[in-house]
Amino acid sequence: MKVFIDGSSGTTGLRIRERLSDRKDINLNILPDEIRRNTEARREALNNSDIAILCLPDKEAIEAVNLIDADNKHTKIIDTSTAHRVLKNWVYGFPEVNNLREKILNSNRIANPGCHATGFISLVAPLVHEKILNRDVLLSCFSLTGYSGGGKKMIAQYESPERDLNLNSPGLYGLNQNHKHLPEMKKICDLENEPVFCPIVADYYSGMLVMIPVYDLNLKDLSDVYKNYYPENSGLVKFGGYVEDLKFIYSGSYSGRDDLEILLTGNESRAVLISRFDNLGKGASGAAVQNLNLLIGADEFEGLIF
Repeated sequence: MKVFIDGSSGTTGLRIRERLSDRKDINLNILPDEIRRNTEARREALNNSDIAILCLPDKEAIEAVNLIDADNKHTKIIDTSTAHRVLKNWVYGFPEVNNLREKILNSNRIANPGCHATGFISLVAPLVHEKILNRDVLLSCFSLTGYSGGGKKMIAQYESPERDLNLNSPGLYGLNQNHKHLPEMKKICDLENEPVFCPIVADYYSGMLVMIPVYDLNLKDLSDVYKNYYPENSGLVKFGGYVEDLKFIYSGSYSGRDDLEILLTGNESRAVLISRFDNLGKGASGAAVQNLNLLIGADEFEGLIF
C-alpha cells in the first residue's frame, strides 16, 4: 500500500512517520525537504497514493484535499487537522464509539479526532447513548495536557533555556470558550450544549488527563455502561473500573502509549469521570495509525504501543 504523509515535519507527522518507517506492508512516500511545499509535487503524491495522511494546519489540509483529482476514487484521506471533523461527508476516526469502526472501514475520508475531544468523547458518548446523561445535560470538563500538544512552536518555547518563567507553572487557556475541539465534542456525543471547557497545559512533554465532574449518578450503572461499551480486546479504549481510594493520578502516566483508560472515582453524590492517555498517542498519531490499519486491512493494532 502506498502511503503519503503530507506534513511529515510536524510533531504528529514525525510520530506517524516513525511508526510506519519499518512496516513491510507499506510503501511510505515522504517528499524531500526541497519540494515538500511544492504544489505539483504534492498533487502527484496525493493522487498516486492509496492512503494520504494530512498533518497540516486547517487551511493547508483543505487545500490538500482540493489537490486530489475529482475522478480519483482510490486515494483515501486521513486528516489530522480540525478542518473536516464535523462535516457530513467525512467519518470521525474514533472506531471505539458510536459504531464508527464499520463506517471507517467503508469510507475514503477519515477525520482524526482532536486530543482533548478524544478524552471527552470516550467518557460522555457511552453515557448519552445509554441515556444515563440527557442530551441537554450541562457539563464541565477539565483537560490537562503536556506541552507537545501545542506543536513545534510551543515545544520550542517550553524547551528554550531562556523561556518565560510563567511556563514553570500550569497555564489555563481557551478562556473564551471557543476552543477548536468543542464542535466535535458536541456533535459526536450528540449533545445539545457544548461543555464549559477548561484546558490546561503544564511543564511536561506528553500525556493527558480529561476530567468531568458529575452529580448524583449511580456508580454501578456507570461502571456497567463502560464495561459493556468498551469490551476487552475490542479497541484501544479500556475501562479501568471504579477506584474508591484514588489519592493521586498523574497526567503523564500513559506517555508513549496508544491506548486510553477510563476510571471512575468519588462517591454516589459527586464523582469524577477520568480518561488518561497520551495526547500524541490515542490523541493524535496513534489514532491515525489505528485508522490507517483499518483502511488497509491490517491488524488494527499493528505498530501501536499499549
